[in-house]
Amino acid sequence: MKVLRLHSAGKLQFHEEKEPHLLSGQKLVKLGAVGICGSDLHWFNSSGIGDAKLQNPLVLGHEMAGWTEDGQLVAIDPSVPCGKCDYCLEGNPNLCPTQRFAGHAGEDGGSREYMAWPSDCLFPLPEGFTASDGAMLEPLGVAMYALQLSNFQIGDSVGVFGCGPIGLLIIQLARLAGASQIIATDVLQHRVNAAIANGVDQSYFVKDISAENQFQDSFPGKQLDVVFEVAGDQDAVNSALALVKPGGKVILVGIPANDRTEVSASLVRRKGLALQWVRRMKHTYPRSIELVKQGLVDVRTIVSHHLPFDQAEEAFLIAQRREGLKVMLTFNK
Repeated sequence: MKVLRLHSAGKLQFHEEKEPHLLSGQKLVKLGAVGICGSDLHWFNSSGIGDAKLQNPLVLGHEMAGWTEDGQLVAIDPSVPCGKCDYCLEGNPNLCPTQRFAGHAGEDGGSREYMAWPSDCLFPLPEGFTASDGAMLEPLGVAMYALQLSNFQIGDSVGVFGCGPIGLLIIQLARLAGASQIIATDVLQHRVNAAIANGVDQSYFVKDISAENQFQDSFPGKQLDVVFEVAGDQDAVNSALALVKPGGKVILVGIPANDRTEVSASLVRRKGLALQWVRRMKHTYPRSIELVKQGLVDVRTIVSHHLPFDQAEEAFLIAQRREGLKVMLTFNK
């Protein structure tokens, strides 16, 4: 089978390898679609993410869907927790310290034609779903979990700072959940436009003029109930802290390239803010499938590029240049 491995920063290489051997409890999945995530770009750009570094050539990709041997299209949960530790038993498998995660550290991900994966991490998809739809359930799950952590209340005003795919999905979910006002920002004009298309009330281009100045010009004296920082950028963090109301909550979804997030202790203390980091997701696949099935969330318009697997290197370069929104690798059935 054909496999794409990352050998060093910016260096991807195709290999011919044997199909994976099935272990107890696993099923063989023929990949149908794999999305390129911002965290994949951390690996591609820097040979690592946070404190995880590339040790051996790695198969990237954790936004995945494909077909089992009986022809069933499934979404693939990239996380395999131990199921036995205190965190797993408490219902927090995303915090499991020994979990395996596809496309991370030493665990190969979905940029290959076949993978063996635990059957309880495979979620059958209804008729009408495509493999690309199934792969998009992973970023949708992160957006759902972020909204859950925010303790969002109907009628809250919301800021979404960073309008990549997860930011756009948070916008859709916040509107669906009853936000009274949604403000968005990005440093790329086409993503500012995408935020408007996905239902925000106001979207600001913040490459040259700060979000704080533009927001206060539009809404003098107003602040936001909840802000989601989804850019992994210090300027976005600063804007989130400035524009959230006293007693409000800032949800930190983005992953900074330098593995550092700074806050003004005096500002956070004076405003009595709650800061919440997001660790992947948990228990979201059944609900995300239902949201897409009922047409309550639109994942298809967020995919701007579909490229065949043999053009994966070009796909990563498109994603690296931040062209479009979600770049999706596709495989023949």
